[in-house]
Amino acid sequence: MIEDILSGKIKEYHPANALDQENVLQELLQHFVLVGLARAGLFRLAEFHGGTFLRIVHGLDRFSEDLDFVLKRKDSRFAWEKYLDRIVPDLSHEGIRFEVVDRSAVDAPVKKAFLKTDSVGKLLILDLPFSRHPSRKIKIKLEIDTNPPAGSTFETSYIGFPVMTPITTQTLESSFASKSHALLCRSYSKGRDWYDFLWYVSKKTRPNFTLLSNALDQQGPWQGHGIGVSAEWYLEHLKEAVTATDWTSTKQDVARFLPLNLQQSLDLWNTDLFLYHVDQLAQVLSV
Repeated sequence: MIEDILSGKIKEYHPANALDQENVLQELLQHFVLVGLARAGLFRLAEFHGGTFLRIVHGLDRFSEDLDFVLKRKDSRFAWEKYLDRIVPDLSHEGIRFEVVDRSAVDAPVKKAFLKTDSVGKLLILDLPFSRHPSRKIKIKLEIDTNPPAGSTFETSYIGFPVMTPITTQTLESSFASKSHALLCRSYSKGRDWYDFLWYVSKKTRPNFTLLSNALDQQGPWQGHGIGVSAEWYLEHLKEAVTATDWTSTKQDVARFLPLNLQQSLDLWNTDLFLYHVDQLAQVLSV
């Protein structure tokens, strides 16, 4: 039974409070959705990337709420309907009943859809470590970039729950390039971006500068400038982004995605900490 499977997995996570438990429930459902999308054929034309990709595939120690994808080739005709029509009935047979809300604007390059369910909470209500209202819904947002910048590289990865399944994922180098574009171009500071930055640096990851150059040329303050990103250019503008960041509000953004035992690490967040890690990255880039 699905409730026995989920109950066993929840206990493996050892949630420390109700927020941890909610994050765990959402993550387990993300696994089911990923397997469904793989069976529906999404990964023949798309790559999994973003924070949830780092969490599920590479063990990033923060939770993430969205499933983000990027097409391997541009296609403005992409629609979620074909894939959701396949996975929703399949998951219903497993005991997970989703309602679908497609928020994709016709002319928007990023196509969005939401999957919402209250079925899992009702099944597990008597076997959860922390109390939870049975009608509270879990929401999973799907996003896919149908007009991606050129230069991304991808590989095959595997997830082991609920069944062993191959999925196509962005390489860490290209993923770091996409994250770097967000750090340099996002109009507001997002703590999850900076948390992931620390993780990439800890893994000594080199960003894919070809992808980053194309992304900067396509969208953001350097759009159309034709900048060929070098390590020197990248580090200089990264330092500018660090010094311009309000670390108080940035910490608040990421706190709810961290397990309780990691939240104290946010007390260290300040300009000096991140400039230090930019210098660490400079060593990786041999600058």
